[in-house]
Amino acid sequence: MTSWPRMKLWLPALLTALLVGGVSLPALAQSAVQPSITSHHDGQRTIDEYRVNGKLYAIRIVPGGGNDKGAIYFLYDDNGDGDFKRVDAPSVPVPDWVQND
Repeated sequence: MTSWPRMKLWLPALLTALLVGGVSLPALAQSAVQPSITSHHDGQRTIDEYRVNGKLYAIRIVPGGGNDKGAIYFLYDDNGDGDFKRVDAPSVPVPDWVQND
């Protein structure tokens, strides 16, 4: 069994490590890569193209040109094969394949 005096020696070090590690977690969760976004409007919808290193990985579709005539969605290429899949989400992550350049 661990005695209190012994625990008092390592407890501050453990709490400090947890605090320092916890503070850095939000920074690690954010992507450092910022995409270049090009927008097109055609009267019926807004199309935003997301690129990193010149590689198109996502297309955001806003039906009705932003006039709430439909749900916003993404067409997303998660692995670089050119096969874009519909994703109903508020955002998509920058995939690894566009960053490896």
